[in-house]
Formats: sequence, C-alpha cells, structure tokens
Amino acid sequence: MKKALLAIVMLVAFGFSMNAQNALGVRLGGGQGYGAELSFQTGLLGSRCEFDLGINSGDNYTHFNLTGIYQWTGDIAKGLGWYAGVGASLGYWSVKDVDSDIAIAIAGQAGLEYNFNAVPIQLSLDIRPKFWLLPNTDFHWGDIALGIRYRF
Repeated sequence: MKKALLAIVMLVAFGFSMNAQNALGVRLGGGQGYGAELSFQTGLLGSRCEFDLGINSGDNYTHFNLTGIYQWTGDIAKGLGWYAGVGASLGYWSVKDVDSDIAIAIAGQAGLEYNFNAVPIQLSLDIRPKFWLLPNTDFHWGDIALGIRYRF
C-alpha cells in the first residue's frame, strides 16, 4: 500500500514538474456508491492521469476508494474532446461489528469533455467500468458521471 501511494505521489509530482495542464474538482454520480469523488487531473507525457478519491461514511459503515487512470486524449472540435484510459482502483470498506476488507480492481474509463475558453472550467461526462479482483471477482459496468473541474 505504501509503495502504491508513493508511486501515485511521484506521478503527480512529475506532472507538476512538466508544467502540465492540471484540473481539480469533483466527479459526481460515478463513484459506484460514493456519490461524489474528489478529482484531480495532471498532464503526463503528452497524455494525462486522473486520480479520484471517493469517501462514503455513515453510522455503521465506512468506505473509501482511490482510482488512478492513465488517459489518452483527443480533440473533436474547439473546446470539445474525448478521453479513454485504463488504470487501477484500491479501496477499503468496513461495516461496524460485521466485516471489513480491501478492494482492488482494474478500471477503464471513456468520456467526453468540454473546456471553456472564457473561464478555466472543464465539464466532462464519462463511464468507468471496473473488474474487481478482491475481495471477490466481479464486473461492474459503472455509472455515468459528471465531472466539474477548475483548470490551472
């Protein structure tokens, strides 16, 4: 777990060091139970990486999930683009006095985004299917998510 976190931090730092276009915001509705995820994008070697953190907690449960996706991007029209990528997801869930476990998945992502020229805002619409490896093998098509990010 420490090695995975270190690798993510190094990728983000490398993206910053390349004066890459970055974006920070939220991804709504696509967290497979998380409702909203904190979302960060950074350029990397001509493409980009997206990192999303979802947290969901209540009286009897706690869940969190960190997903990292390497994305290829392309332009469709001025301001409108597409992206697709693959990555991994690491999570933890706990139900009070019942059970807890670690969750690991291979994730894909595909979507469309619009970058406004007048303001540094990005809107995106995507889907992120996941193939869960732990605690059980399972496939989930994902949900359609709306991303709202500030570009800097």
